[in-house]
Amino acid sequence: MRPETALPESVDVARRRLSRWLSSLLSGGVLAAAALGCSSTAEEQPSPTPTAQSAVTSPTGFFVDPTTPAAAQVTTWEQQGRADDAQQIRKIAEQPVPLWVSADPAAVESDTRAYVGRAQQAGQKPLVVGYNIPHRDCGSFSGGGAVDAGQYRQWVKGLAAALAGTGATVVLEPDAVPHEISGCVDGNLRDERYELLGEAIDQLKGAGARVYLDAGNPGFITDTGALAAALDRSGVKRADGFALNVANFWTTQDNIAYGTKISQALGGAHFVIDTSRNGAGPVGSDQVDGAPSFCNPPGRALGTPPTTQTGNPLVDDLLWVKRPGESDGACRPGEPPAGQWYPDYALGLAKRAT
Repeated sequence: MRPETALPESVDVARRRLSRWLSSLLSGGVLAAAALGCSSTAEEQPSPTPTAQSAVTSPTGFFVDPTTPAAAQVTTWEQQGRADDAQQIRKIAEQPVPLWVSADPAAVESDTRAYVGRAQQAGQKPLVVGYNIPHRDCGSFSGGGAVDAGQYRQWVKGLAAALAGTGATVVLEPDAVPHEISGCVDGNLRDERYELLGEAIDQLKGAGARVYLDAGNPGFITDTGALAAALDRSGVKRADGFALNVANFWTTQDNIAYGTKISQALGGAHFVIDTSRNGAGPVGSDQVDGAPSFCNPPGRALGTPPTTQTGNPLVDDLLWVKRPGESDGACRPGEPPAGQWYPDYALGLAKRAT
């Protein structure tokens, strides 16, 4: 993992999604498009030269990183005379998106500090996704993460050290809790995961971070009572709440309804929602043009820009947890590999935004 690695909607999770889809085809069915997509180590891609501070600020206070592929695309299209298209991509480039962190314990602290340092120089707050749980994706195409519980504990220690005193917000371990319910991890591994997530929450909270434990999306685990119980066992009540819709397309209202049920089962827990690509909602079918509908589905749109003014007392923030405009995978001819910047798709998301 290179320094300052931002792990977008990427290789690991897109491959996980494809793995599930292909497995379901082989068994005579098709995986519902609702299955969560998240992120991990991406294909390397060029970035503009980092600058000392962001030229753009967000009312949320979260860091608007001037080194993202979206920011580079604005510059490129402006130089090519595509001013209108560049202006559309500014809708992405001028919003805060997170650093996705997944690295071995020896690298995580230094890698994260580089990003945090730029955020602090800009006078803005870091936004981070932690994604390194052992048995990640249950050994499927997105398999990986820490090799065992001991390494994960060291990784969390490094991440917490890098974030200490920065006021960072962390979305913790996409998919990890829903997989506790799906049977992907069970028995001793499930019990270990409960323990590790709880310890991670405690360490990150001890470092002064706001922490939201991932809880999937409305189409992943439909039994909200079971999901709430798994979140509870994983320490969510010691966190600031839970996160919904990471890298998915469900509407904000769908997520509020779903999240409210989970919240009620947890005694009023708060939550955040990923609105990065939910402006047009989900496709509504399992496949589009011969590929799973969760993979670069056509006709989607940017959702509500990140905000802390949600209009709902249970919803702390609307965030862009998924980095919009980065590919879900090479699911159709001409689509780039997962995690790579996909300018035409990004332009479509921006143009259809309301």
